[in-house]
Amino acid sequence: MAWLVLVVSGVLEAVWAVALGRSEGFSRLVPSLVFGVGLAVSMAGLAFAMRTLPVGTAYAVWVGIGASLTVVFGMVTGSEPVSLVKVLLIVGLVGCVVGLKLAH
Repeated sequence: MAWLVLVVSGVLEAVWAVALGRSEGFSRLVPSLVFGVGLAVSMAGLAFAMRTLPVGTAYAVWVGIGASLTVVFGMVTGSEPVSLVKVLLIVGLVGCVVGLKLAH
């Protein structure tokens, strides 16, 4: 259960990161609200997962999921340039996250 909550929390990290960028310094209401709710739920899920998973592993997986999804979202929407090197590095990052799960 902790792993599932951690993965969902990692996805929500990407949600709040994108919302933060779109909030334009918290001057836009809807992205600011999405940021606040996403951040709170993401942190709560991370805290829940850390009750049973090692802190370092849980944090690395959470950040890895959030960072990769945020970059992929940027590439898909066109706000982030796409390159073969970036794609390979994201694949490597995801591979490392999966490796941490398998090593647990």
